Amino acid sequence: MTQTPDIEILVLYYSRFGATAHMARHVARGVEEVKHCTARLRTVPPVSATCEAVGEDIPAEGPPYATLEDLRECQGLALGSPTRFGNMAAPMKYFLDQSSSLWLAGALVGKPAGVFTSTATQHGGQESTLLSMSIPLLHHGMLITGIPYTEPALSETTSGGTPYGASHVAGPQGDKPLTDHERTLCHALGRRLARTARALAQGGNE
Repeated sequence: MTQTPDIEILVLYYSRFGATAHMARHVARGVEEVKHCTARLRTVPPVSATCEAVGEDIPAEGPPYATLEDLRECQGLALGSPTRFGNMAAPMKYFLDQSSSLWLAGALVGKPAGVFTSTATQHGGQESTLLSMSIPLLHHGMLITGIPYTEPALSETTSGGTPYGASHVAGPQGDKPLTDHERTLCHALGRRLARTARALAQGGNE
């Protein structure tokens, strides 16, 4: 009888005012609702227009900064960023731009991935941000999961939530809490990633 392997999903995000970080924690909870699956929560540091500016190696609070080894070691990836003019934020793009060595090695090929984002307004670029975040993951050969319409909250939501990934409308001040539907869809994204990664691992061990 084949033993079910432990599966670790990397939940990697950048958050400026906390909304995306809140989503990341709910995605992680969704991952850990799946048996034998755990979430590794990581963030990325901000970037500066001043070349001499150097940030701390360890954040003052919250999860540690991600390394390329976190990407290499994970069995799946949930990638989150607030939108910046319909695209991912520069700190997340900067981190992904450093992953060429993993691309050359094919280290992420065949691993499932999902994306999530937060915007200030209802039509603030959620879907274009999610799609643009998926592009480098596709170049890495990852399998984009999305959220299927078999999740009732996807049809019922009047706030965030897309088939491309989880999303949240944080409001102009960034202070709106996640709605029940948004929270449900964050959990759904985490569960889908974990179940997909577990199924792929079990198939590989047969």
